[in-house]
Amino acid sequence: MDLSLKQQQYINGKWVDANSGNTRDIINPFNQEIIATVPEGNESDAKQAIAAARAAFDNGEWSSTPATERGTIVRKIAELIERDREELAILESLDTGKTVEESRGDMDDIAGVFRYYAELADKNGGELIDSPVANSISKVVHEPVGVCGQITPWNYPLLQASWKLAPALATGNTLIMKPSEITPLTTIKVFELMEEVGVPAGVANLVLGAGHTVGAELASSIDVDLISFTGGIVTGKKIMQAASINVKKLALELGGKNPNIIFADADFDIAVDQALNAVFFHAGQICSAGTRLIVEESIHDEFVNALVERVKKFKLGSGFDEDTQMGPLISAEHRAKVEKYVEAGIKEGATLAVGGTRPENPELQSGFFYLPTIFADCTTDMSIVQDEAFGPVITVEKFCTEEEAVKLSNDSIYGLAGGVWTNDIIKAERCATKMRMGTVWINEFNLYFPHAPWGGFKQSGIGRELGKLGIEEYTETKHIFQNLKPEAINWF
Repeated sequence: MDLSLKQQQYINGKWVDANSGNTRDIINPFNQEIIATVPEGNESDAKQAIAAARAAFDNGEWSSTPATERGTIVRKIAELIERDREELAILESLDTGKTVEESRGDMDDIAGVFRYYAELADKNGGELIDSPVANSISKVVHEPVGVCGQITPWNYPLLQASWKLAPALATGNTLIMKPSEITPLTTIKVFELMEEVGVPAGVANLVLGAGHTVGAELASSIDVDLISFTGGIVTGKKIMQAASINVKKLALELGGKNPNIIFADADFDIAVDQALNAVFFHAGQICSAGTRLIVEESIHDEFVNALVERVKKFKLGSGFDEDTQMGPLISAEHRAKVEKYVEAGIKEGATLAVGGTRPENPELQSGFFYLPTIFADCTTDMSIVQDEAFGPVITVEKFCTEEEAVKLSNDSIYGLAGGVWTNDIIKAERCATKMRMGTVWINEFNLYFPHAPWGGFKQSGIGRELGKLGIEEYTETKHIFQNLKPEAINWF
């Protein structure tokens, strides 16, 4: 396929191939066609990019650029994303298999993230604080962390990249980004846009390759000051261990197993609709997907039946077909993981209410499709309730009391997000207060916006992205004290 894309790495202001000469084919998950061939970098490429970022930070050009000017550059990136919205959306859908309408919405959100941090760039100038010493100045300032390693996942390639790129650039850091090796195309394109707006050489570097080579080098390098990683919990723990070599600052978002509580007094039809929306966008490949449905016993059977009837009517297909509601999974390997997950649920005694297999439609046989699946009669001791499926699978539990619903929702090693559906505002607030998660939606699910921080409790990660906290992740706080009238102590 002819794409107007560099299909190279970007290191120290130059587009380059991998030092090894190795390449990787990028596959469209809808039909397994090769849509691009990109460099497959390794440790040597990562070291080269780290050296460029280190030199660019240490020379002080970018960090000393006035914050207003950095904000202007970040804003220009947003404008170019809006200009190239359709091209980016097409690339994202080719790369991930999601519907192009979803990708268009992603591009709008991404532009919004860059605009938000452009506005914040010059709003973090520090503050004067009280001093116990007369004739003195005591101030707190915020400075860039330094060289940032940024590792992004395959499910929302450019959206997740924007959450890292925009605040890092706005605060004067330099960076090396490693996108997922299987979905790098829109990240490559946004680096083209950053070059177009004049981000200086060495400030933003892009290395393509696998996590165990490129990612591992970023995590273990003593010249990297921060690692921001979005991905799985197993890899996240490895990064924590590797980063300890120089006690890097860490920002980790490690997924979730997110409960969605439905009370009997909720608007039934809206709750059904939103329970589906909470999971099946992008075939359930969402870290915040509400895959743990917890339904009040009095409406449980009716609710499950309503879900099943809706799911049976889903239209699976190409992301470029306007009738498609759900696309394929990302790869054959990932589909196999989802299939093993479903097999485990059946063995554990959960009731397979719908789905649980690949579609029979001949038009879908070339892609990595899997039918939307619902398990009923689930309990918290089942692995399908505790483990992240990262696919189009809902497990349904039931509860009798508010206390039981909250207890079930918290019975997890994760604490990323959750939802509560009820028309009782007081009850909703009680539940939200007791739910141990970084985000709780009330009569809503999977709503993100740049102003609201995102991150998890427990093993869902460390730190926050988005919001003002998202910019704080990329700064160090320094206290500067100046005595305007020093005197001798004469102690010694």
